[in-house]
Amino acid sequence: MLSIFTIPKPFQGHNNIIQTNAIQSWLKLHPRCEIILFGNDDGVAETAKELGVKHIPSIEKNEFGTPLLSSVFSSAQKLAENDILMYANADIIFFQDLIEAVRRVDISSFLMCGRRWDLDVKEEIDFENKQWNEELLDKVKNNGKPHGLSGMDYFVFPRSTIDMPGFAVGRPGWDTWLIYNMRSRRLPVINATDAITVVHQNHDFSHSKFGGTKRVEGPEWQRNIDIAGGLTNMMTLRDADWVLSKNGLKRPDFLARIFSMLSLFFPWRVLLALKRKLQNMR
Repeated sequence: MLSIFTIPKPFQGHNNIIQTNAIQSWLKLHPRCEIILFGNDDGVAETAKELGVKHIPSIEKNEFGTPLLSSVFSSAQKLAENDILMYANADIIFFQDLIEAVRRVDISSFLMCGRRWDLDVKEEIDFENKQWNEELLDKVKNNGKPHGLSGMDYFVFPRSTIDMPGFAVGRPGWDTWLIYNMRSRRLPVINATDAITVVHQNHDFSHSKFGGTKRVEGPEWQRNIDIAGGLTNMMTLRDADWVLSKNGLKRPDFLARIFSMLSLFFPWRVLLALKRKLQNMR
């Protein structure tokens, strides 16, 4: 039904714990999803073999050794067994409501994404415990924090929908550009926040020498912005023109729909770009 692909960081230290947690949560989905791990960083091949998922080691990278999303999205759309694909960051935990949500989308072309819950997870989850999902959801309810509208960690889409430029993975800009690209092509963007519970396991950015306190910065960040065509070519979940609820697809409420319509007008995007620039300078 669904092919999930990702580009893990090296399976070392805390990243080993949270990435293994994430992938094992995907394996709990039913019907069983095809899972593809891309890349040849430490532990990727071994983890793929241990968990019984597919592994594609050969991907293009930039001069800093960072995988390029253009290579991965192209390969995934060619190799996936299913016609519906999902790119997800390798630290994201999903529950069965993901599958239920995908089933409720009955349009041929779309991009679906949603907000996440940020949660500190320090230990491996015992997936043999039949209550693992309820226990984790309780922790989210008590200790999790909802992320902002620009933090998007998964994208569901039909095969051949996305022609991804050479963005570096894990660096800002590519996800917000993807929303802009879909909207500018008049393809539906679906905000599935109310339908899909997504848990992001908090981590630092020490895996990159350009890692800051909140993101990876430096030349790779700037290059992603340049590839996107600047801050004006970026949108967030606020600009989604559809909403997925437990009852199916619907249009956003009146005020949200007004903002969604405005997002296609260049003068409005300039104002939002200026706001983003000021925020990035802090």
